[in-house]
Amino acid sequence: MKEAKRVAKNTGILYAQMAITVLMSLYTTRLILAALGAEDFGIFNVVGGAIVMLTFLNAAMAGASQRFMSFAQGEGNFKKQKNIFNISLVLHFFIAIIVVVLLEVVGYFLFDGILKIDIERIGVAKLIYQFLIVSTFFTIISVPYDAIINAHENMLFVAILRIAETIFKLGIALFITYTSFDRLYMYGLLMASLSVLLLIIRQIYCHKKYEEVDINIKKYFNKPLFKEMTSFAGWSFLGSSSSLIANYGQGIVVNMFFGTAVNAAQGVSSQVSGQLGAFASTMMKALNPLIAKSEGAGDRSLMLKASFIGSKVSFFLLTIFYIPVLIEMPYIFGFWLKKVPEYTVIFCQLLLVRNLIEQLFLTLTSSIAAVGNIRKYQIYKAIITFMPLIISYILFSFGYQPYTLYIVFIIYAVCNAGIILYFAKKECGLSVTKYLKDVVFKSVFTFIILILLTAIPNYFLEESFMRFAVVLTVSTCFFFVVVWSIGLTISEKSMVENIFNNLLSKYKTK
Repeated sequence: MKEAKRVAKNTGILYAQMAITVLMSLYTTRLILAALGAEDFGIFNVVGGAIVMLTFLNAAMAGASQRFMSFAQGEGNFKKQKNIFNISLVLHFFIAIIVVVLLEVVGYFLFDGILKIDIERIGVAKLIYQFLIVSTFFTIISVPYDAIINAHENMLFVAILRIAETIFKLGIALFITYTSFDRLYMYGLLMASLSVLLLIIRQIYCHKKYEEVDINIKKYFNKPLFKEMTSFAGWSFLGSSSSLIANYGQGIVVNMFFGTAVNAAQGVSSQVSGQLGAFASTMMKALNPLIAKSEGAGDRSLMLKASFIGSKVSFFLLTIFYIPVLIEMPYIFGFWLKKVPEYTVIFCQLLLVRNLIEQLFLTLTSSIAAVGNIRKYQIYKAIITFMPLIISYILFSFGYQPYTLYIVFIIYAVCNAGIILYFAKKECGLSVTKYLKDVVFKSVFTFIILILLTAIPNYFLEESFMRFAVVLTVSTCFFFVVVWSIGLTISEKSMVENIFNNLLSKYKTK
């Protein structure tokens, strides 16, 4: 119960932050699209869009380092935490150097016939790519600091930093709206500069706040631990980098066949998906330290229990936002953007479906990482990750529509779920049958019932703000009823009742 309260508190802090930042972020996207235009917005997303993907890479790699930090905290070993921090610094410095060299080599080929960019804008596109490389270097070497913050579950600082980041991005959007300089160039420069600034703030904060952030590589070097962390970080980097390349590769493949205008549609759909998905990923940030600490303390039962509940709750958190958006997306996009790029609606709808599938199995990847034996899992994951790009390239060659890419990635998400279940059973002792019954089937059935009920107003009302309001109201009302009656097991209902009763009793005593 103590762990549940801590996770609930951290999640509450992050949700308060989300309430502030989501609308600001969506408004910022509208300003950027209007200021740059579809063509330049598409160029930024295909060339500099990897700056956005660095958030994913940073989170994935920080999760790997955090696993060791949280595990050591679960063991109660403070000296080991200093060892882990210093070794992590060395590892990520060398990883950063390797990635920068690879990006420079890849950039040579990207701008030599692969990307379709107007000749007048190719110079700016190359500069944006260099901004990306600088941002990448600082992102990777700052991973150990993110791991420290996550391991300490300091979600208040995370929330403050994200709010500051959102305000800065809004300021950048306003600046490029009125600047007389090249807007695409300034946007790329300022976005890369912002990522470096935020990373420096994290470093300064950690050095002042946490005792284990003590840089003395010679003193705290531990050869056996170095080998263990190198192996884990290497395999983790294989999985996270392959996912990064595959996601970034979507934009390149689409650009090769359809040009920058369709890349603009990808950029908008990714922004919406990212903002809505952040509600569930926020809870994961609060839950992951508990999973690693439970394994470090030798409590495998608590770790698996947290994985079960985390997957289901994070899925439902997505559902409450996704369902009205999926149904009313054409109206929302028409109201939100001055001009909606072609394919944006269908791209976003398919991307949200993919996110829902992946969310059901996300906590299991944290459990596999907590146990530590990730080599085979990351190899299988890396191999299957590239298959959608290859298949989509072949289908585009035969004249298939751009949205085919997202259909292929939905199929990939289902296949990847099978791999996760297999390794969760093998490494963590997961009961696949129980997981499918209590988490997957209940969650999917709940989603289907909710979307059918929420869609009813569409058969009686014309597209309008009133219909959107009705859909939102119906969705919210039915959500709590359906989730309680269908989505939760008896033990989960009992847990919710206990938490609610504890909160109520505290309120009455005050």
